[in-house]
Amino acid sequence: MLSFKMRGFATMVLASVITTPLAAQEPRTLVVSEWGYGAEKLQEFLYKPFEKQFNAKVVIESGNNPDRLNKLKIRGGVDVIWLTDAFSQQGIDSGAFAEIDPALLPNLTDLYDIAKAPQGEKFGPGYTVGRYGIIYDSAKVSAPITSWKDLWREEFKGKVAMPGFNTTSGPMTVIVAGDRVGVDAFANPDAAFASLAELKPNIVKTYNSGSELVNLFSTGEVIVGALQDFAVPAIQAAIPTAKWAPLDEGNFVIFNTMNIAAKSENKDLAHAFINFRLDPKVQKDLAIAVGDGVVNKKVELTPEEAKSAAYGAEAIASLRKPDYRKLLDAKEDWSKRWNLIFGQ
Repeated sequence: MLSFKMRGFATMVLASVITTPLAAQEPRTLVVSEWGYGAEKLQEFLYKPFEKQFNAKVVIESGNNPDRLNKLKIRGGVDVIWLTDAFSQQGIDSGAFAEIDPALLPNLTDLYDIAKAPQGEKFGPGYTVGRYGIIYDSAKVSAPITSWKDLWREEFKGKVAMPGFNTTSGPMTVIVAGDRVGVDAFANPDAAFASLAELKPNIVKTYNSGSELVNLFSTGEVIVGALQDFAVPAIQAAIPTAKWAPLDEGNFVIFNTMNIAAKSENKDLAHAFINFRLDPKVQKDLAIAVGDGVVNKKVELTPEEAKSAAYGAEAIASLRKPDYRKLLDAKEDWSKRWNLIFGQ
């Protein structure tokens, strides 16, 4: 961990290395690969301020996790890539990322410990924390949902949506199914998938994007959804009686991570961008604007501002962290088992 003096020195070095030389030149282009979600707010609170401070031009490439990661590995052309941790682990394993220099990220020391190096000190931090949990229409259920096991309620037949297997959170549902019958899904996949098969009558759709789930709620096709919490505000805007369920077993943590492409020719500017994204002001602005879960301990939010995301040391510490190494090792077998139940 950097001392206060060292942090100040690192900040000065960053400013001298990045800001001063670049200010005398034409703007350098930084290519950022991300989802395209909340584009207007990101321009307002992140990209435009960064461009102004660092004399840069940010170019966005948008798409889903697997497509963007594959493009980076095949053709390069990206400097910084945002991925959920399940997919950034794949990038790490394939050698797609450069190592991070913590000395160029002075804001790193202000992050919650769990977000500083979620996949090892050589690789990028989590810049926002999300949860995998359950949302439901409280006006259409007989009793509040308080457990993952409630997904199996008979009253929810044909009324539940959950993420597809190849999404970030899909495989976590297998862990949930194992927990329901008291087994470790990695050690006893037979029992876990037998439990998951018992959920099939309740599932009307396995979806691949948050917008799909919003539409399913809006049309009344589902009243319960397993989801990442970034989609909660949109669902609650469409269905005011929709509630996020406090689950006895807890929620799974999902980090959105930032990494530098191995082939990037702008690694200094890429470090500056990552550090800027971790700045307390940027973190707070985007928490309020798009519902990001903050990872910088210096950010203070009101209950209203933090209503859609995990906030604070206690809430973040309570989240369950999946073992992505085990998930990736099990992926081929689990995918086949999943498709036998739910189809392609």
